[in-house]
Amino acid sequence: MISSKTEYMERVCCAAEYIKNSLKNESIDIPSVCIVLGSGLAPLASMCEVLTEIPYKNIPCFPESTAPGHEGRLIVGKLSEKNVFMMSGRFHYYEGYDYDICTFYVRVMSFLKVNSLILTNAAGGLGEGMKPTDLMLIEDHVSFLCESPLRGQNLDDFGVRFPDQTCVYDKELASLLLKSAEELGITLHRGVYCYTKGPQYETPTEIKILKMLGVGAVGMSTVPEAIVASHCQMRVAAVSCITNLAAGISPVKLTQEEVIENAGKASENSCNLVKKLVEKI
Repeated sequence: MISSKTEYMERVCCAAEYIKNSLKNESIDIPSVCIVLGSGLAPLASMCEVLTEIPYKNIPCFPESTAPGHEGRLIVGKLSEKNVFMMSGRFHYYEGYDYDICTFYVRVMSFLKVNSLILTNAAGGLGEGMKPTDLMLIEDHVSFLCESPLRGQNLDDFGVRFPDQTCVYDKELASLLLKSAEELGITLHRGVYCYTKGPQYETPTEIKILKMLGVGAVGMSTVPEAIVASHCQMRVAAVSCITNLAAGISPVKLTQEEVIENAGKASENSCNLVKKLVEKI
């Protein structure tokens, strides 16, 4: 929870200025698109012309990612002839961070005038016909399991006290994702994503309830970031990689190894889809 608005804004400004000066020193234009590389998306960095990399630990006030498979570096590259930020590693509540820390990078990106945020994640599938390695377009989310990342003093420089949540996920970007998937011959499910705090997986009963509510996928990230991005008036697109069937649906015990393995198998489709979206933005 943000306890001091002035202190928090100073931290955002400090991190943003460091990034801005780093790019200025290398004569790199600041991107307007930021892509969060969820599980399986790391190879996207090899599909672009890397212009520079900044380890998170070098950015003032920036947290460090401790989750498996999250490298902890900010990549600036040219993808589909456009400069983009790539967050190789995100920050989760289950790592012990408060939500203002988990979403800190979103505020920094907004301060740098990034207007489009592309979120990707690994998730458990609940939807009919879903199988591991499938992809799902997030059209909306269930966030009542998430303490609001906007709790505390409102950051008026970014947005209003009570932001509307009718269209957190930009309909134009969603349409472009669906069109991109069609052109690439990739099956892209559409559904609602539910956030849970983790790190434990959900119980079969919890999954049964979520399925009754119409949830298509469940995971431990994305929603706090999407809420803060909407507060900053950023356009948000989000895709889940279905790395496992959720508890009670899956016939096997859920493991991190299964998640990482299936994210890797879906990597080519995930990367190609995001690349095609950037091309169309």
